[in-house]
Amino acid sequence: MKALEGVKILDFTHVQSGPTCTQLLAWLGADVIKVERPGVGDATRKQLVDKPGADSLYFTMLNHNKRSIELNSKNETGKEVLTRLIKACDVLVENFAPGALDRMGFSWENIQRINPRIIMASVKGFGPGKYENCKVYENVAQCSGGSASTTGFLDGPPMITGAQIGDSGTGLHLALGIVSALFQREKSGRGQRVLAPMQDGVLNLCRVKLRDQQRLSAGPLTEYSQFSSGIEFGDATPRAGNDSGGGHPGRILKCKGWRNDPNAYTYFITQTAVWEKICDVIGEPEWKTREGYATPAERLDKLDDIFNRIEQWTMTKTKFEVMDICNPLDIPVGPIISMKEIMEDEGLRRTGTIVDVDHPERGRYTTVGCPIKLSDSPVDVERSPLLGEHTREILEDVLGYGGEDLARVIESGAVGEIKS
Repeated sequence: MKALEGVKILDFTHVQSGPTCTQLLAWLGADVIKVERPGVGDATRKQLVDKPGADSLYFTMLNHNKRSIELNSKNETGKEVLTRLIKACDVLVENFAPGALDRMGFSWENIQRINPRIIMASVKGFGPGKYENCKVYENVAQCSGGSASTTGFLDGPPMITGAQIGDSGTGLHLALGIVSALFQREKSGRGQRVLAPMQDGVLNLCRVKLRDQQRLSAGPLTEYSQFSSGIEFGDATPRAGNDSGGGHPGRILKCKGWRNDPNAYTYFITQTAVWEKICDVIGEPEWKTREGYATPAERLDKLDDIFNRIEQWTMTKTKFEVMDICNPLDIPVGPIISMKEIMEDEGLRRTGTIVDVDHPERGRYTTVGCPIKLSDSPVDVERSPLLGEHTREILEDVLGYGGEDLARVIESGAVGEIKS
């Protein structure tokens, strides 16, 4: 039995944030019914297409384990079908523009009247306030949530991170909210609204930078390389390059082959507990007792020199050799692993974190599997649905349409072409 088996999700989401959420719920066993516009579907089906005639990887990698129904919710019969779906489902998830559901006649109040137990979960760019009606995308969320202003190097512009913390990060927050609301419903018997603003989600992931903003009033942030370089701090948390966000200084350092391989680097942390081992490894044993190097506080204004010396050593080793040498000594290091290397990683494939999936239109492709592992709820990653692939199945099995009633719905134009 899957963890969320028996839970029905009405998925009115598109692009990335909402589909991330509903895909995770589907992986955990929920029956996710993806509602799509007839003949068009989710916009990402045709975005960044790499194989003509097939859904894009953008779509397929965000919509595994779901069923698809094409539904015209502006059609009167379509509204009838949607009403029955709301009655049949436990959760409605949407990331429409603000007010879109209201204009369709399905405000939260109306939805709650149709099904008092339903949970309505929404992704929005901003929470209530002057920006709540603004349209927000991934990079806008990173900028408004504090990530961009604290990412990059001090002498450069704000930077966006490659991790989709605005879209996918918000989807993960929303999934937790939904599961929590389902748990509460078991006690209260009532549904509720769940809201996950993208700005809020990004800020939650940037909390250490909010921590540093408050620490500035007590003096310079000594673990930042800015301090060891003698550069004054301003009144806001600065960009910190590749510095560690914790109390132990860390940097990304070159490894053997870096001139030809853009990922021949390692992350190296000078953790206090293993300082003496670091000194031995890099060939500087006298640093253990040398004045100005023996204690963490003394080393803070010498971090540039220290990491330059460590880099002289890492440049004589491959990034994996650095890992093999340092790991047994408990020295925290980590190779910079490329997407190519991740795709080929046998360990990640054994755990289901990387999986290959067969698709009737595009053939076999590689995707990310469920990042959450439950011992009693294994995950089978199933391909994304073709547009409207399950329309008849959902009408008959979930909503109970049959005979003349089914024919009426099909002929009304409320649903897309019924796949055989």
